[in-house]
Amino acid sequence: MVEIRGFLIDLDGTLYIGDRPVAGAKEFVTWLQDKNIPFLLLTNNSTRTPYQVRDKLQKMGIEVNPAKIYTSANALGDYIREYFPGKHGAFVIGEDGVKEELKLCGWEIVDSHLGAEFVVVGLDQHVDYRKLKEAVLAIQNGAKFIACNCDSGFPSPEGLLPGAGAIVNAITTVVGIEPVVLGKPNDCIIRYAVRRLGTELDKTAIVGDRLDTDILLGKKMGMITMLVLTGVVKSKEEISRINPDFVFKDVEDLWGNIFRLL
Repeated sequence: MVEIRGFLIDLDGTLYIGDRPVAGAKEFVTWLQDKNIPFLLLTNNSTRTPYQVRDKLQKMGIEVNPAKIYTSANALGDYIREYFPGKHGAFVIGEDGVKEELKLCGWEIVDSHLGAEFVVVGLDQHVDYRKLKEAVLAIQNGAKFIACNCDSGFPSPEGLLPGAGAIVNAITTVVGIEPVVLGKPNDCIIRYAVRRLGTELDKTAIVGDRLDTDILLGKKMGMITMLVLTGVVKSKEEISRINPDFVFKDVEDLWGNIFRLL
């Protein structure tokens, strides 16, 4: 028996893969809402705004208020509001989620390394050589380097695809400087997410498909860790030294057993 007061639930590989929901995703989220159990859908994917994630989920039959969605781009916004308030210029490798968050913070998105005080990197499915060039030049000129996350890849129906970490690694290979990383498995995103959730860390469960982000972070923060075998990790045999508290086939299996856990 464990005491669970709230959930942080991953998206890619946990509730859906590509545009296909995982078995039990709708039922689990609906149950949490019906029981008024605090939860956030917590994702390292910074490409979409919470409203765009809401729309994606709606197409799968899952209804969620955007306020229940927290991305690494949202963590970026909370981070710069805390440490770098005011107007700044940033060169961005990223998509709508990152750009929208920076605009909400009053930052200017610049088109080249000139005038860039910061380089902000998230997953960008349209990255090209020019973007990489401008990023490395900006950092060499003194711009601060921030990454929404460093996931090497993310699951899709086709297989594992390059993630934001692949882009970050291309830049660090050139400049020899590591970025400030905000997403899982770094504690920054959990600090902000739990603040929004309003629960205690040791009574909060983190649910995800990756050992190296979701489970590692949960262990580090003293949370209850739940691994589902629908994304990056697909079998119990793949579990290494990072041992989750619970392992489920999918969120349907989790939801089916949640009553005995609570």
